Amino acid sequence: MQELLLNADLTHRCVVDSTQLPWLESPLPGVQRRLLARDGGEVARATSVVRYASGARFDAHEHELGEEILVLEGTLSDELGDYGPGTFIKNPPGSKHAPFSESGCTLFVKLRHLDPLDQHRVIVPTRQAPWRQGLVPGLTVLPLWEFGTCHTAMVRWAPGTFFNPHRHFGGEEIFVVEGVFSDEHGHYPQGSWLRSPHLSQHQPFSREGCLILVKTGHLLDD
Repeated sequence: MQELLLNADLTHRCVVDSTQLPWLESPLPGVQRRLLARDGGEVARATSVVRYASGARFDAHEHELGEEILVLEGTLSDELGDYGPGTFIKNPPGSKHAPFSESGCTLFVKLRHLDPLDQHRVIVPTRQAPWRQGLVPGLTVLPLWEFGTCHTAMVRWAPGTFFNPHRHFGGEEIFVVEGVFSDEHGHYPQGSWLRSPHLSQHQPFSREGCLILVKTGHLLDD
């Protein structure tokens, strides 16, 4: 892949419905990608939805600046285990693995976004893990990991849940896993990806109910 700048300016708000994007072939047969944001060539700071066909596999490779994965459908595997639907994986900078999928899977993937000092591997089976009450009725939260100013969590909104207006130090990134997430700027169905810059503000809610992956505090460097 040639050098590509796609939604690479972290000072701009982005909203992308991934379900409307084409599937693009990767260099590996059987692996396709929907590109949400990218800064670089085949090695890039990137956010994507990735689909493995049955039997697709990568050779062992290193993630210099780490990767984060949420398994949306199917089962992803590597030499360390099998990761079913709802599993969150954080492979730290410098880690190596050889991922594959025997039966196929779909993933939300972030590459080269981690601090080199963040060296803990994280595996969370979100469908089995204990959740905690959120800041308002109808909101439940599953923290996944944190490092420095960065925090990542799954957040479930019951139908009719409304949150207070608030500002995001270090910005916010959301991927809608289920349902419809909303704020005063619009409505974002399953598969939507939103990135709001440092010190952005909004008042989110969900009339239908939703499940979202949320990452905050990581948009300061640029």
